[in-house]
Amino acid sequence: MSSSGTYSLMVHGGAGALDNVKDDKTAFRYLDSIRTVLEHGRQVMELGGSALQAVEACAMLLEDDPVFNAGCGSVLNENGKVELDAAIMDGRDLAAGAVAAVDNIANPVQLARLVMTESEHVMLIAEGAMRFADHCGMERVPEDYFYTPDRVEQLRMARLRHKVMLDHDDSEIDSEDQKYGTIGAVARDSQGNLAAATSTGGIVNKRMGRVGDSPIVGAGVYADNETCAVSATGFGEDFMRSVIAKTISDFMLMQGMDGIKASAAGIEYFKRKVNGRGGVIVIDNAGNCAGDFTTKKMIHGWIEKGGQAYCRF
Repeated sequence: MSSSGTYSLMVHGGAGALDNVKDDKTAFRYLDSIRTVLEHGRQVMELGGSALQAVEACAMLLEDDPVFNAGCGSVLNENGKVELDAAIMDGRDLAAGAVAAVDNIANPVQLARLVMTESEHVMLIAEGAMRFADHCGMERVPEDYFYTPDRVEQLRMARLRHKVMLDHDDSEIDSEDQKYGTIGAVARDSQGNLAAATSTGGIVNKRMGRVGDSPIVGAGVYADNETCAVSATGFGEDFMRSVIAKTISDFMLMQGMDGIKASAAGIEYFKRKVNGRGGVIVIDNAGNCAGDFTTKKMIHGWIEKGGQAYCRF
């Protein structure tokens, strides 16, 4: 077993207005899910699991929860279909795997891990990724596995407005319709290794084939043992244009910041350069946890250096 105080873990379930959380029962539902995922990650780490194993396990649990915009709770594209993006990265050697625009896969982060470990590539997309999933023996799930009444209604509203809509932001939709978005996890294990994972269904009514930041190394996900692990959530195009995950790492590498200062500096840059909408979770190479965002809220939780689990909006 790992000794107490030697691992850190963070997870997030999206950033935005989150104005739909107007009662204690609703708030408890989301916070309880985040807390459950954190405690599962704690078990993985305390049983000697690696940071990579922990972020994959946590991301899969979040993908399995229909309240989050990943896996079975993903939003629908312009054709009423689910297209999923995910990535995972190992801070030990910068190994990474990613998939984009896949469907019928319950846990795309698991497929991303297979791309990293069982192929010569970093990213596979669409039909090619699905063929690779078949090659690896991954089970496909039926289309209706992903559909929830909330997601169908969101698509209907987006079509009425003739626009795409963030799953979790109030700039395109009425605040009472807010839901949560992209999920992610970052971790530092007892050996000092860092890892990160991000997964999403994207944005409501997106064009077929649209890819966001979640599977893009350096934008929605990044991990380097020398600096930090980062997972991002928000409007993907903003994160891609600012390469925010790598930018935060570079603040540490080039300016000697710790993760807390680098996270704040990265979000300031993100807002100043592209007026970006969203947030990040960060664990640095010393195990310090940080979370910053430009939106009203970001649902996230953390266990810092083996301590108590905390969750907040």
